[in-house]
Amino acid sequence: MLNFTTLRAAGAVAATAAVLAAPAGATTLRFAHWVPPQHTLTASTIQPLIDATAASGLEIQVYPGGELGAGPLEQYVRAVTGAADIVWGLQGYTSTQFPRTMISELPGAVPEGMHGYDMLWNAYEAGQLANEFPGTVPLALWLSEPNVFIMRDHDIRTPADLAGLKIRVSGSAAAAAVESLGATPVQMPAGEIYNSLQTGLIDGVITGASAIGDFRLDEVANSYTLGAPLGHISFYVVMNQGAYDSLSDEERTALDSIAGRELSASAEAGWYARADQVIGQITDAGDNTVYTLTDEEAAAFSALTFPVRDTVVGSIDGGADVLNTMQGM
Repeated sequence: MLNFTTLRAAGAVAATAAVLAAPAGATTLRFAHWVPPQHTLTASTIQPLIDATAASGLEIQVYPGGELGAGPLEQYVRAVTGAADIVWGLQGYTSTQFPRTMISELPGAVPEGMHGYDMLWNAYEAGQLANEFPGTVPLALWLSEPNVFIMRDHDIRTPADLAGLKIRVSGSAAAAAVESLGATPVQMPAGEIYNSLQTGLIDGVITGASAIGDFRLDEVANSYTLGAPLGHISFYVVMNQGAYDSLSDEERTALDSIAGRELSASAEAGWYARADQVIGQITDAGDNTVYTLTDEEAAAFSALTFPVRDTVVGSIDGGADVLNTMQGM
């Protein structure tokens, strides 16, 4: 895996090459991701970006399903090296690159009534996340809907129900929460969940409810628990710095008109809407256990997961200041 120094060096070389090699009037950008075109990403994030920039002559050509390179863990590197101009990915897949961003994923980090994208942009615009995005320009940063338990043949009502189980997580924040609950975290990309759950390699999953529909997990899971304080998942859409710098003034103005909080808000709203839709579908199906914890039951989980937030924040240089900035304090 590339370290920060290598990423920055590669970014500088790619930026210079992109500026020197870009022909006058070049207006096609390659947007790479690793999910199918019907995923929530398309309608909530990619299409608004295309619509906002089309009038400038800028063309965004989309490469879904890993067409520009397999492996979702390598998405950020593809943007830095110029293998793609724009990429979508999850910070959690390479958690060590994004220690401050990962604070936003922790249980109890998001205040009631606050948007996840505002938290991330609060910290980014304050300069507290800049070092985590070398060689790129972030176009969107947002959080998923709250994580839920997605289980196969296990009903979760108390932390004790998780003892000894293997639970898939997307990154370090969820892993810490799972460990606090007495289960074993297993980190893997979303595309591997279906087979792992089906074959018993894992007993369940912590992720947002939208993933149930986007990755057909309802075909291999049968018990869902909502309302536990399990945090969120963070996402990014970033653009190669050199590709951004090579745009014409008109193209850059069009891109800037939606990049940032506006595109992030659209993305986050799309994730929440998809989650609501999926929860309705699995509830109506009639062959699943869909349970929402009572306040008292949820408190038993928060008693274990909230201290994880405090421990992780305290272990990160400047972590408390970052969390305060994220929360608008």
